[in-house]
Amino acid sequence: MRIAIQGIESSFHDMAVQQLFPNREVQLIKCDSFEKVTQEVSNFNADFGVLAIENSIAGSILPNYNLIDSGNFKIVDETFLNIDMYVMALESESIYDIEEIHSHPVALLQCKDYLQRFPPHCKIIEGKDTASEARRIKENNLKGVAAIAGKQVAERFGLKILDSKIQNIKENQTRFIVIGRKTQADVIEANKATLKFELDHHVGSLSNVLQLLSTFDINLTKIQSLPIIGKPWQYAFFIDVLFADYILFSEVTAILEKAVKELKVLGTYRQNLNRVPSTLTNAAVNGE
Repeated sequence: MRIAIQGIESSFHDMAVQQLFPNREVQLIKCDSFEKVTQEVSNFNADFGVLAIENSIAGSILPNYNLIDSGNFKIVDETFLNIDMYVMALESESIYDIEEIHSHPVALLQCKDYLQRFPPHCKIIEGKDTASEARRIKENNLKGVAAIAGKQVAERFGLKILDSKIQNIKENQTRFIVIGRKTQADVIEANKATLKFELDHHVGSLSNVLQLLSTFDINLTKIQSLPIIGKPWQYAFFIDVLFADYILFSEVTAILEKAVKELKVLGTYRQNLNRVPSTLTNAAVNGE
């Protein structure tokens, strides 16, 4: 199974893949951006892509919603990781030697409170991803430079941990989703969906949608609005819902389609708060 991720081995995306597919032989397609991940899936260079979509501290990763929507991808699975952040550098360094700290922008945001303690001359620099920045320090023997990444990254590249669990809030989780091409099969035992819709500017148009979901016992677990590109001050809504009956859910989406300007089902999949291995089938991989 070829899985495209943003980052390299030992990154949090790699950890998410291992959690999703512990018993599958996986070839990582390593990408330097989320957009590249979607391109690899679209071009059939990867069977699936794994994307971080939201963090309990930093919030939603908004550009990824647009990548999923514009690329006509389908969300087919999800998982959650506990995220502990560590500061790491060469073995010779101490925390007082550090003049630059590198990491992925979302990781830096999760550690904002900690980073404010450093003196003004210390540079906080956004990099490609957590693990790549740590590897660069080791490969180039960069003194006075630290990276923020997971503990597994320090172990993989032989770096010294200078400080531990530095995220703003100790209970820190990231939700990762698996995306595939639209032709691929539905995941087994789906009870969750992600939808996108647009509304007319009428009083009560959003509340009517929410009331429809409530009437049929479909539980709204998340709602996110994003500007519609090329339409100033107009917004699309992305929602996550839970349902007990797939047939009823399908009937409700048919009603909802008539109540909004545009509706897209971006994916039906299984809620995975317990982080069990993926149930994606060979049929889904092969697009049968």
